[in-house]
Amino acid sequence: MDAIVTAGGIPLPEEPLYPATKGNSKAMVDIAGKPMIQWVLDALDQAKTIDRIVIVGLTEKSNVRCIKPVFFVSNQGKMVENLRAGGQRLLEVNKKAQYALFVSSDIPAITGEMVDWVVNAAIKTKLDVYYNVIQREVMEKRFPDSRRTWTKLKDMEICGGDMNVGRLSLLSDENDLWEKITDSRKSPLKQAALIGYGTAFRLLFGSLSLKQAEENIMNKLEITGRAIVCPYAEVGMDVDKLFQLEIMRADFKKRMKKAEKLAGGKKKKAKPAPRAKKAAAKKAAPAKKPAAKTAPAKKPAATKAAARKTTKK
Repeated sequence: MDAIVTAGGIPLPEEPLYPATKGNSKAMVDIAGKPMIQWVLDALDQAKTIDRIVIVGLTEKSNVRCIKPVFFVSNQGKMVENLRAGGQRLLEVNKKAQYALFVSSDIPAITGEMVDWVVNAAIKTKLDVYYNVIQREVMEKRFPDSRRTWTKLKDMEICGGDMNVGRLSLLSDENDLWEKITDSRKSPLKQAALIGYGTAFRLLFGSLSLKQAEENIMNKLEITGRAIVCPYAEVGMDVDKLFQLEIMRADFKKRMKKAEKLAGGKKKKAKPAPRAKKAAAKKAAPAKKPAAKTAPAKKPAATKAAARKTTKK
């Protein structure tokens, strides 16, 4: 599968992350010495299930790196246009593509293993959308201070993930689904109209299970899809606010210290102690050959002849 990474967000002065970005791309904010998006690209590089990567919202001048083939699409200004432009570029480089993994550039804690899990969970069937959700207890165990927005269901409390699989045909100009979804993002009334007031009411009071919510919403949107309960909090730990950025920076600091400690431990194990060194050197040294016995000196020929004469007499 191929991945489309969305990196078009530029926080405005009134938005929470502006002090850290100051008019620049959110994807390029520094975390542990790298742009935030670079950690996402590293995870996609490590993933066995990803072949190509399309980055929407940045150009080659951003100096982000990928081992796998990477293609850039400039920022189109709006989320839907960015998604469509990314889908079109992907189809140009891979005409056989039917699905893509849509990844937000602001989930830097993901790993290649997590990417593979999401893709493998989706490719078992042929639905339109596979949407990841993270349970509250999973998120709060990994990131206790994340302060996510929770949807309370009958069987669990969830937040949405930022790495999902979708059919590329949903991005066509004829399909206005994405406009409806993005237009309703910050309006509860529009969201209710989109998914149906009955469903919205039942969601509000937590009287729907995840399965019921999934069926109601997919029927209303006239698409097929499945909500996947993801075991990785990192998939839903996006950076939207300054305190979340600080959580990520602190998390990476711990992660890097742990990696250094492990690397240091391996080096110590690799170096033998002084005594062990000598013993190892002795073992390694080639065994000395025993000194060859000195052969008795040969008598000169003349002496031998004289000896023979004496014997005859």
